[in-house]
Amino acid sequence: MWRVAVSLPNANEVMVADQIARFRRDLEAALRRPFGSDDRLALAVSGGPDSMAMLALGSAAFPGRTIAATVDHGLRPDGAAEAAMVARYCSAHDLPHATLALAGPIGPANIQAAARDARYLALRDWAAESGATMLATAHHADDQAETFLMRAARGAGLSGLAAVRPVQDLGQGLLLVRPLLGWRCAELRAVAETGMGAGALPFVDDPSNASDRFDRTRFRTLLRDNAWLDAGQIARSAGYLAEADHDLRALEAWLWGSRATPGDDGEQRVDVTALPREVRRRLARIAISRVRESAAIDSPKWSSAANIEALLDSLEGGRSATQAGVMASSKGDIWRFREAPPRR
Repeated sequence: MWRVAVSLPNANEVMVADQIARFRRDLEAALRRPFGSDDRLALAVSGGPDSMAMLALGSAAFPGRTIAATVDHGLRPDGAAEAAMVARYCSAHDLPHATLALAGPIGPANIQAAARDARYLALRDWAAESGATMLATAHHADDQAETFLMRAARGAGLSGLAAVRPVQDLGQGLLLVRPLLGWRCAELRAVAETGMGAGALPFVDDPSNASDRFDRTRFRTLLRDNAWLDAGQIARSAGYLAEADHDLRALEAWLWGSRATPGDDGEQRVDVTALPREVRRRLARIAISRVRESAAIDSPKWSSAANIEALLDSLEGGRSATQAGVMASSKGDIWRFREAPPRR
């Protein structure tokens, strides 16, 4: 009787294969579709353990269809060295890599937010120019829990509590995708430290992540020091809220098409008859954004997540109100939004 020797994979090989398959499933779950033959994945890699783990997982899950970039903000002396570290790793593994510089200096006010905005702009332009169909960042479940708690502490509504979205449309045929929202920080660090069986990946811990100057660090400490606050479960709750918000966005788009009427000079009229307050809130935000876009209003600043409760109270009470350079008034259930007159 012939016997054939079969080489079975060891436990480490099985674990690595499972990690790669999990990453692919999670990316496709975020996209709500399979990764197509025309898709190209751009990875935002800072050099920290989370993004280096994503780099290893992503390049293994989609070989030959991934590119990477690192942004040097110019804020820390080590930034250039960290970008060079990522570039060396990519070169050794035949992965296209770019080091991106910011278009201008970052001001002293709210440095983290300003750096984030500038980073996303640079990454978006690079990814679009490179022919990528999606840009992935390494946000994970612990980031999600921190964001949820930060926004809850500020009294955020549904859209804010949905926290970090798994996918967003950046325009230019490009999606922003976050495939690691179901992964814990410790899991990604383990991937970075083991290199998925090929030796530890190079990575650097950003010292700003431990600075209590920033709100996020204080909430990170809160989660770390209180085991009863389960970051994974908090992140799951944020995910459920994101699903609800996604469905409401589809509803608001349909209602906008049937309830909103553009008027002269960029005015928007909205019929809010019999609509619940949450839907009225969403339509009012769309109206404000449309008027600002039509009138090219860039000051004062406006965010679609801004608190507009006082404006809603005024409109539902038959009073006029102004927000973000837009005058809103109501006549019964017809709300009108137009550019606010200049102050005298």
